[in-house]
Amino acid sequence: MNFRELGLSAFSGARGAVHSVYSFFDRSFDSIRELADLRRQYDALALRLQRFEELQRDSADIRKENFKLRELLGFSTTTIVKHTPAEIIGKDPDNLFSAYLVNKGSKHGLKKNMPVIAFQDGNQGLVGKIVQVGLTESLMMPVFDGNSFAAVRFDESRYEGIAEGEGSQDKPLLVRYIKKRAKDELKFGDIVSTSGLGGVYPKDIMVGRVSKILVQEYQTSIEVELEPIIDFSRLEYVFVIENAAEGVANVR
Repeated sequence: MNFRELGLSAFSGARGAVHSVYSFFDRSFDSIRELADLRRQYDALALRLQRFEELQRDSADIRKENFKLRELLGFSTTTIVKHTPAEIIGKDPDNLFSAYLVNKGSKHGLKKNMPVIAFQDGNQGLVGKIVQVGLTESLMMPVFDGNSFAAVRFDESRYEGIAEGEGSQDKPLLVRYIKKRAKDELKFGDIVSTSGLGGVYPKDIMVGRVSKILVQEYQTSIEVELEPIIDFSRLEYVFVIENAAEGVANVR
């Protein structure tokens, strides 16, 4: 082999090595570009998925809200008692009572001592009464407040009593001054409604269900604990009744 052939062989080997290195880096760069493209596609798909999930949540919330409003609308259109729908927009824990703030006031016809009811889970229930009225907002005292009193009657046995709040929505209502002979006729789960006596609340508004019967031998009357019909932790919309003298039994 002469020097020319030796040089060509060396050059060919070097060229092959350079080509191999070039091909390696070329493939590496292509792989990097492909990975970058895949990353961008992944990020775009992840963003689309996130937006889709947000739309699903929004759609579910809208469906729930529509169902709730349709239920309230159905209640509002079937009752013959003149009423004003209102939304709870705040609470006033610093007040003397556990007041709820509603978005209606004297401008909308609200007056002090107007009863407040709500429709929840297919039931109409007593919420409380208006205690302070502004132009566009009012304060409502709920039945669980310690200053709240309502004349009530047991739906089955027809015994009467006074339902009092115990200061918290997490505590039961307490019905006092029930004749002692009623103890054998009262049952757990019995419905207790307003009696209409006293002129504050209309009759036949559901207040609660019997959850406990308290009998003391030395007392001349018995007491009963009630689980309120209304779940105040989920309360959003209420109806303020204009005429407390009229009954609302037709909407139960």
